Amino acid sequence: MCNTGPHDHGLHTVCIHATNEFLDFSRAQGNDLSTAAPQYDFPGLTEGDKWCLCVTRWKEALDHGKAPQVYLKATHISALEYVDLEDLQAHAITE
Repeated sequence: MCNTGPHDHGLHTVCIHATNEFLDFSRAQGNDLSTAAPQYDFPGLTEGDKWCLCVTRWKEALDHGKAPQVYLKATHISALEYVDLEDLQAHAITE
């Protein structure tokens, strides 16, 4: 379940199913989510991982046709401040 609050500066509100296509896109945009960053307690993502992604990164991927599928029930409602419910529903995956 994705949660957010005052300390979540990245707005990690969209629960995704990571794909290699998305991870490659994110890396090309300057956000390498595949490489571990132990200093941030970040393990690095691989295809198939479930992850709470920044809503703005998801929107950017959507605008470029690279948006990963989302788990709607685990996505925080505040994501709707940045993306349309219809776009999230169009990319929904069931668990």
